[in-house]
Amino acid sequence: MKHTTSKLMLSVSILFASTAFAQKQESGIPDPGMAMSKGNTAVVITDPQNDFLSPDGVTWGVVGKSVKENNTVENLDTLFKTAKTNDIPVFVSPHYYYPHDHKWEHEGSLEVLMHSIKMFDRVSPLSVKGFEGSGADWLEQYKKYIDDGETVVTSPHKVYGPETNDLVLQLRKRGIDKIILAGMSSNLCTESHLRELMEQGFEVQVVSDATAGAILPGANAYEASLVNFKMIANAVRTTKETVAQMKKL
Repeated sequence: MKHTTSKLMLSVSILFASTAFAQKQESGIPDPGMAMSKGNTAVVITDPQNDFLSPDGVTWGVVGKSVKENNTVENLDTLFKTAKTNDIPVFVSPHYYYPHDHKWEHEGSLEVLMHSIKMFDRVSPLSVKGFEGSGADWLEQYKKYIDDGETVVTSPHKVYGPETNDLVLQLRKRGIDKIILAGMSSNLCTESHLRELMEQGFEVQVVSDATAGAILPGANAYEASLVNFKMIANAVRTTKETVAQMKKL
């Protein structure tokens, strides 16, 4: 009888624990959250560049609707401003292509597209000739944040993730292990950065409305990325929620 009672109590405890846990989940996916702390938290922005975020950019025809719906440009500005105001380090991981990159002998589908439309093109790694105002340049309103002498601009990533640049090194050298991640585009560079940073042992919170993705016939890249964000990241929060956390540091 005693053994039966103990098993019943254990079952009840498990039921209550499971119910409480389920109430903290959305669509059956746990939400661990990320507790930010001063000194080891940083903002990482991928590709805050004209080719993605300006109506004159070469991808605007497919990403523009998502950018406008998410208020992405303004939300990224808010993240930059809040980070600067609250002394939170900012790292920018840009995407550049030089003439030698156009000589690759094999490319994925979107690499072929990006090279054909001259996306993120620069004349040379050692020259900024023609860079000002080009598709590879920063969106004008972000320049006051990025060019302030404090923002870390990493070497360029070449496909989608930071495996091909020095972002992880720069973060570790600054003692950063918690990342607020935003930028373009959601299912490509942003998601690829998320995956690699998680694999490298960082905690990552994705800012869901400070990114955007291509909308194509029968395919919404932004919606697809949201599913993976929720499955991979420590937390997925809006700009408003993230800013409230940042202001408490």
